[in-house]
Amino acid sequence: MNYIKKFSDIRLSDISLVGGKNASLGEMYQSLKPRGINLPEGFVVTADAFSKLLEDRFFADGIYQKLENLDPNKVSDLQRVGKEIREEIILRGLPHEIGTSIRNAYSELCHFLGENLVDVAVRSSATAEDLPEASFAGQQETFLNVRGEEALIEASLRCFSSLFTDRAISYRAAKGFDHRQVRLSVGIQKMVRSDMASSGVIFTLDTETGANNVIVVTSSWGLGEYVVGGRVDPDEFLVSKPLLNSAPCPILRKKLGSKKNRLIYSKKSTHPTEDEEVLETDQKRFSLSDEEILELSRWAREIEEFYSAYHKKYTPMDIEWAKDGPSGELYILQARPETVHKSEVTTSFEEMKLKQRSKILLRGSAVGHKIGSGKVKIVQDIEDLKNFSQGDILVTEMTDPDWEPVMKKASAIVTDKGGRTCHAAIVSREHGVPCIVGTGNATLTLKDRQLVTVVCSEGDEGMVMEGELEFETQKISWVDLPKTKTQIMVNVGNPAEALKFSQLPVDGVGLARMEFIIAEHVKIHPMALLHPEKIIDQKTQEVLRKITWNYCNSPEKFFIDKLAEGVSVIAGAFFPRPVIVRMSDFKTNEYSHLIGGEAFEPKEENPMIGFRGAVRYYSEAYKEGFRLECESIRKVREYMGLRNVKIMIPFCRTAKEGELVIQELEKNGLIQGKNDLEVYVMCELPSNVLELKSFANIFDGFSIGSNDLTQMTLGVDRDSELIKHLFDERDPASLKMLELAIKEALTCRRPIGICGQAPSDYPEMAAFLVKQGINSISLSPDSVFKVKKIVSGVEGELSAEMRPEC
Repeated sequence: MNYIKKFSDIRLSDISLVGGKNASLGEMYQSLKPRGINLPEGFVVTADAFSKLLEDRFFADGIYQKLENLDPNKVSDLQRVGKEIREEIILRGLPHEIGTSIRNAYSELCHFLGENLVDVAVRSSATAEDLPEASFAGQQETFLNVRGEEALIEASLRCFSSLFTDRAISYRAAKGFDHRQVRLSVGIQKMVRSDMASSGVIFTLDTETGANNVIVVTSSWGLGEYVVGGRVDPDEFLVSKPLLNSAPCPILRKKLGSKKNRLIYSKKSTHPTEDEEVLETDQKRFSLSDEEILELSRWAREIEEFYSAYHKKYTPMDIEWAKDGPSGELYILQARPETVHKSEVTTSFEEMKLKQRSKILLRGSAVGHKIGSGKVKIVQDIEDLKNFSQGDILVTEMTDPDWEPVMKKASAIVTDKGGRTCHAAIVSREHGVPCIVGTGNATLTLKDRQLVTVVCSEGDEGMVMEGELEFETQKISWVDLPKTKTQIMVNVGNPAEALKFSQLPVDGVGLARMEFIIAEHVKIHPMALLHPEKIIDQKTQEVLRKITWNYCNSPEKFFIDKLAEGVSVIAGAFFPRPVIVRMSDFKTNEYSHLIGGEAFEPKEENPMIGFRGAVRYYSEAYKEGFRLECESIRKVREYMGLRNVKIMIPFCRTAKEGELVIQELEKNGLIQGKNDLEVYVMCELPSNVLELKSFANIFDGFSIGSNDLTQMTLGVDRDSELIKHLFDERDPASLKMLELAIKEALTCRRPIGICGQAPSDYPEMAAFLVKQGINSISLSPDSVFKVKKIVSGVEGELSAEMRPEC
């Protein structure tokens, strides 16, 4: 019997012979390598060799009898039985003919590559592995930098025995796989010297939301096991999938990981690999160039398209890659179906919300969107798991694949290290357990049996809060949600939540508030970056230097890049649906709260009707700052390719002022009409309504700001506690303003929508607006379903009224 197959002879249909991982590699070798996707050379020891190893029925029956009598939920029993089986297999050794076959195949590989002793990676591949419904991530063993025939024989035997690791036994039991029906093969690949460069993982969708128009690339220095195992906090890059071939650089977000350690080839003969601290200069720079990020993303998209066509359904992929140090070449090491988000179409939306808050103890990267509470159990090693109870919070430096049986019992998981593609994150998603990775010091900050709440429901950042907090869960399905003629859009202020909200059944973003992005992601007043010499306070100077440390030669570029990143994540999440970005609308008291802002902002008695909105953009006091805003939008539209972005001007008091702003936009490269650029204006002042025809000659569309329009119509300062009871968007005077604005815009054939809070808060307002003929309604995310049903009902009534009687 032939126990060896070359990758060039393997197809996906051979999964029963070579396992999921090796079948996938063989298919890519044959189908995708000719298209330019690099794969390391190698061969496979088939599952027939595993069957030969267990062909003694007495020996095999003894193994499976132990498994049948085992309760996989009892950690101590699982550890004992797994260890016994593995030791029995290793003691038995490989049959002579299998060892000979491996030696011959290795010799051929050395000859083919022109090396005396090729260093190889030896990876396990189970026949029930990498299926769309079960990942088996990290269940069996991998051995790196294996060199020479005898070392390869030993590593192959240990791979075979790893079918019976504690985690693999538990996982098969949990997923309902018969132990006797699962075999194992061994993949042997030429090592890619990523210990001298970088490596990581790619997902062809957003792992937290299932949004499938983005690609997530993670990367760190050294061999890839540290990224997969969660030993490091890697760099993370978010790439727009649909713009990969059309835009110069569709990288939406670049997040720098700490990357404090890396796994490298060992300098000692007794160990194949060893840990090494990364130099601080390397920690503070990205481990991939933009060109490499884009090349990996294109490969990932091509792999996804191939597997989707093969399976005849959308198949998102989980891909491992590595960069070879000596050659600088990128390689794909393996690819498997992503198992958490299996469906191309999302038909429901689950949201958890805290009903109370408390002190924040820790922050890290959120995995998933859930909330969990319980008692902390700090786990340093596998022995600590014996005292782990159902519902505890698992707190550890990093999880180990052997801990999977316990991880699914946790109400939440918190780790010191790791990124959103590490083992802890993958297992947490698969079991639906909220998880925070990369906190830095959870094991030192939290105390055993301390009661905490783990919050992953508020964007990319996860928080550990003190005590057991109340929260609520809302799950809404939109399978039967009606379609509407009126566009239903959503207001988005936080880029971290954009991918989640993009899954809602909406027509785009009616309002993306630039000032929210500046406040949360930039934090610095733009004029402070343009004129740091005017900052007198030494503490402020130090904060500025600390935040912009990697932009020391061009501090203003920090503002451009950070703002562009925030805008692009929102625009990329909703692409190709329109995203209306309102240019900054801080009031002077709000601008002064930005870092360095006090040096540039005047003191005003009533900032609400003072130096805000359009007047700032052409004023000598801020026009330089507006230039940075414009350059950010240009980067998003032209460099990243997100031409679905429209811009909107707030608080534009007169038509003449509108013309001045258009001129200022043109000076800064944003030319109305060029590359489909549309410029909207907020309709939020009585002057906007009464002179709407004049504004319509300047702008491409309108969006009603009901809060400011009500304030200005009724003369009520909405910030005043004394007269807040007079503020009501449903006041007859406010309704007349809305009615007139919509009528005038429709007469001028300009689109008009509303992005103010009124229709989100008051259902009758949504009904009123539809009856007036408004084109779009932009809502807070939690109001979408309720208002969409109301709009559909009103549209139905209007259609019935227009139908002639029989």
